[in-house]
Amino acid sequence: MSETRRAPVAADLYGDLLDVAPAAPTSWREYLPGLLIAGVAALAAAYLSEHYGAPIMLMALLIGLAFNFANADTRLHAGLGFASKTLLRWGIVLVGLQVTFSQIAGLGVPAFVAIAAMVAVVTLSGTLTAKWIGRGAAFGTLAGGAVAICGASAALALSSVLGEKRSSQAQLTLVLVAVSAASALAMSVYPALAHMLHLTDDQAGFLMGASIHDVAQALGAGYSYSPEAGATATVVKLTRVALLAPALAVVAACYPREEGQAKSGIGVPWFVVGFFLVCGLNSAVTLPTAVLVAAKPLATGLLVLAVTATGIRSPLSLLLEQGWKSSLPVIASTIISFILALAAAILLI
Repeated sequence: MSETRRAPVAADLYGDLLDVAPAAPTSWREYLPGLLIAGVAALAAAYLSEHYGAPIMLMALLIGLAFNFANADTRLHAGLGFASKTLLRWGIVLVGLQVTFSQIAGLGVPAFVAIAAMVAVVTLSGTLTAKWIGRGAAFGTLAGGAVAICGASAALALSSVLGEKRSSQAQLTLVLVAVSAASALAMSVYPALAHMLHLTDDQAGFLMGASIHDVAQALGAGYSYSPEAGATATVVKLTRVALLAPALAVVAACYPREEGQAKSGIGVPWFVVGFFLVCGLNSAVTLPTAVLVAAKPLATGLLVLAVTATGIRSPLSLLLEQGWKSSLPVIASTIISFILALAAAILLI
């Protein structure tokens, strides 16, 4: 008898959804099934991209979603989780070899201010929407902050600050499912909208980096538009991720710690630090051409595997089991995030 799949109730820091009480792999062989199916799907995406001129990241997502049924097999979880989290992080670090600080500075101070302002406004929009439907301000802050910063991982971090009395496990589960579904949908739709609006590479990259929830989807959408858009999306998205720490401080000040609640010690993730360190190295010295040439396809390959695995793991079917009204804070925050990011991309980039 196959094991019944349970709804995800947690997320790892700066990663994707985890199942209830996941068993830690005891051998590297446990990673193989998930990595193999992700690898096969990624190769199929590469074939379609090469032969039909389709964006490889978009193909990776669509094929991953087509294999979504495979996530019901728990034997694949270890490998898919490794691909969608660890390989993603190392891929992001290697992307730093394609970006320099001069490119980051090229966004301009107004763009950085706009990103910080969008994080605040989108989080507040989730709070106000939740209060409007009678779900409580804390639930709205959880939903809005997840959309504004970095998806499921931000939801977990915010939940730890808010405490279980303010954000229940059921509310956290709903936010995780809704945010993951909305982010996957955004990755599929936003590149097409950017083409329809005739945005430049930098504008499209800013739009997707500033509005798509999870890291994998933001980078996948950016690179599906163009390599230049992908580089811009990476910088913008990682800037949002880095804002998680100050955002948690603000939320903690607005919602005093509950009695007996553990103190949160979440900071900037290592892969964000690694990205900027590698970017700084690439800016400061002239690296060997062979290193730069080898790093680009390696980074692309890791990101394709990560996006494919993310598509396979996306819990889209679980969203149908939730009440639509409870998803309104995520929906409202997603719409406002897109509108603000589009306006900033057109006016500032």
